Amino acid sequence: MAKVKIMETVLRDGHQSLIATRMSTDQMLPILGKMDKVGYHAVECWGGATFDAALRFLKEDPWVRLRKIREGMPNTKLQMLFRGQNILGYRHYSDDVVEYFVQKSLANGIDIIRIFDALNDIRNLQTAVKATKKEGGHVQTAISYTLGEPYTLEYYVKLAKDLENIGADSICIKDMAGLLVPKAAVELVKALKGEVKVPLELHTHYTSGCGSMTYMKAVEAGVDIIDTAMSPFALGTSQPSTEVMVEAFKGTKYDTGLNQELLAEITEYFRPIREQALDSGLMNAKVLGVDINTLRYQVPGGMLSNLVSQLKDQKAENKFHDVLQEVPRVRKDMGMPPLVTPSSQIVGTQAVINVLMGERYKVATKETKALLHGEYGKTPVPFNPEVQKKVIGDKEPITCRPADLLEPELDKLRSECAEWIEQDEDVLSYALFPQVALDFFKYRRQKEQGNLPLKGPIECSVTPV
Repeated sequence: MAKVKIMETVLRDGHQSLIATRMSTDQMLPILGKMDKVGYHAVECWGGATFDAALRFLKEDPWVRLRKIREGMPNTKLQMLFRGQNILGYRHYSDDVVEYFVQKSLANGIDIIRIFDALNDIRNLQTAVKATKKEGGHVQTAISYTLGEPYTLEYYVKLAKDLENIGADSICIKDMAGLLVPKAAVELVKALKGEVKVPLELHTHYTSGCGSMTYMKAVEAGVDIIDTAMSPFALGTSQPSTEVMVEAFKGTKYDTGLNQELLAEITEYFRPIREQALDSGLMNAKVLGVDINTLRYQVPGGMLSNLVSQLKDQKAENKFHDVLQEVPRVRKDMGMPPLVTPSSQIVGTQAVINVLMGERYKVATKETKALLHGEYGKTPVPFNPEVQKKVIGDKEPITCRPADLLEPELDKLRSECAEWIEQDEDVLSYALFPQVALDFFKYRRQKEQGNLPLKGPIECSVTPV
């Protein structure tokens, strides 16, 4: 076993998890030179919610951010998170948009694209995988890890082999809810390493409190790379701490070889940014603790807080335990999807509605209808046919890859935003978030013309998922 490699998340998932993705490019740039000297396997700096948050809340161009990070870290591989056919948005996009987004991501500085699908439907990964291969990028496909009846070791081994067969250069176990405990990690890693030849990476969140222990056992079992965050933006709903994991493996055969003195300098840089976020209320103390209910109910921490919030809005907090009991029933009706964006929101909201209405599926959200219609793809097990019939009626379910039903849309999108385009990439910003992008383009033009009001962009209190 070679030394374990570290993938640093502080510029993406670290601040996405703890301060709603509000770290600005200007806050990142001064430390990039030191981060570039660490010798990370890669630095995750783009994708996920960073694109939306940059445009919507920070009034920044995410493409400019990527180019600046690339310039500031010439010796380090840059990584992004990509939601398969959803790209970085919340619907399926046509293949030509997916291909163009991949092309431009790599052209602007990304080296490794981590591609996942919320349902583990491989068909939703294929276009992005092929496009990344074509452009010479590193394809890392991700397994959305979860618990439940269909999610056996055999399920995960088959999925990993299928991912390797479609062209994965490496595979990530993406434990977005912090559900992977040490014993299960050992079993899973050993099973996967016995069947696939490509490197294996592990990504978890500290939500349940098991993260560092899970990493320790997973590395001993053979995992090649672990995802960590510099300590000011680690733990809680973020990843285990980079410095702690480096120290934990020091002097062992898994020694990372990373310099703690250099890491300490980087920590000191990020510490005031954390303190500022705490003082302003941007970092909520709730995200810093351990939520063991994540393991008790096998429900992600963010989903639990959403349920509480929805019930509070309806003045029905006393129904919380009824809703918790309804969640697994709804999930089973909906084909046992992994509970990750967007399926966690769909299942959770529908469970709340079912309890409050006193009749199951009397009212169904448009997202529930879309899921049961097959618009998100194929679930691990079939839908409950009675529930599907009640929700979508006689509508014919989609059984093909959902994107096969989408016409090419890049030219149409380009014509819609033609008057605002200043760089090739603008059409992609518009494709993903039409209204948000237009608002940003108008802001950008006003700024270029010197017509901005004296006050900066208004900070919105809504948090991106």
